[in-house]
Amino acid sequence: MEHLRELRNRILIALLGLALGIVVGFIYFDPIWKFLEEPYCGLQQAQQLRPGQCTLLVLGVFDSFFVNLKVAALFGLVASSPIWLYQLWAFVTPGLYRNEKRYSVMFMGLAVPLFAAGAALAYFIMDTGLAILLSFAPEGTLTGLTIDEYLGYALVMIVIFGVSFELPLLMVFLNVIGVLPRATVAKHRRTVIFIMFVFAALATPSTDPFSMIALAIPMVVLFALAEGFMYLREKRLPKGEDFSNLSDDEASPLDLETDTDPPK
Repeated sequence: MEHLRELRNRILIALLGLALGIVVGFIYFDPIWKFLEEPYCGLQQAQQLRPGQCTLLVLGVFDSFFVNLKVAALFGLVASSPIWLYQLWAFVTPGLYRNEKRYSVMFMGLAVPLFAAGAALAYFIMDTGLAILLSFAPEGTLTGLTIDEYLGYALVMIVIFGVSFELPLLMVFLNVIGVLPRATVAKHRRTVIFIMFVFAALATPSTDPFSMIALAIPMVVLFALAEGFMYLREKRLPKGEDFSNLSDDEASPLDLETDTDPPK
């Protein structure tokens, strides 16, 4: 019962932090939106309807409101991430061993910067991805994106890239708690890299190869860094504690000398 009460309190704190971030997002919507629309406004197609001015269309009655809500929600989610990430870790870490808790500070310190790095990469390549997609429009046609279409594209790009950069950190965490040995990762390395490229192709909302490569290559680099960390960590373990080289059907060695009880 105490465990459920703690979970409830931590969820409430995380939701309060998210709500506060959403309120701030509503208040500062204009500068946030200016920042988000900049990749599109830098394209030549953005000024076709009104030369010299960036134009996005509003076709629905409620589109403007939902755009404000989505932007505020995204800002609140990112801005409050230190709060809800801390609540998550504070709930999980009591069940970890002391040597595993040492890494929780590192995970907390890396989770937000990795998400921010992925989001920043998505932001800086959005204009190139959009330019490639819009270049397929037949000659003589006008390009007019709705504000909802563009925002959906931008949000999906930012979230997909941000979350993808967290996957190697999750891999390291599973290794620390003993769920994912490095030997398993090394055995399936080629398959994992292939899956990363497939994931990048399917996850990016645009179909251009540039966005796919821009997501897949950093993921492969982070995967290699995570595997290197796992190798160094397991190399420093005492010899009796590293069972990563055993197959799934092979029993780990037992220290028979510690069994002092006489047989019954």
